[in-house]
Amino acid sequence: MNKAEFIDAVATKAGLSKKDAKCAVDSVLETITETLVKNESVSFIGFGTFSTAARAARTAKVPGTDRTVDVKATTVAKFKVGKALKEAVAK
Repeated sequence: MNKAEFIDAVATKAGLSKKDAKCAVDSVLETITETLVKNESVSFIGFGTFSTAARAARTAKVPGTDRTVDVKATTVAKFKVGKALKEAVAK
């Protein structure tokens, strides 16, 4: 499912116009992004938690060669699945 299909599904389930559903989906994604940029987490009980993690600088080996490259330290987004979602998917 891509973003347009997701917006259509939200519009149908919530009884909204596609324009209103697009605005709602975009607002949710923007809010999650802004919160992660502040190194805070977003938690939806039962669904999961969006958070960030720091990755240290390291030296990595390029597959198929003996060459190594230095990888800079960075911050990455993480998602930890919640119990209800995990159980729903596992069925």
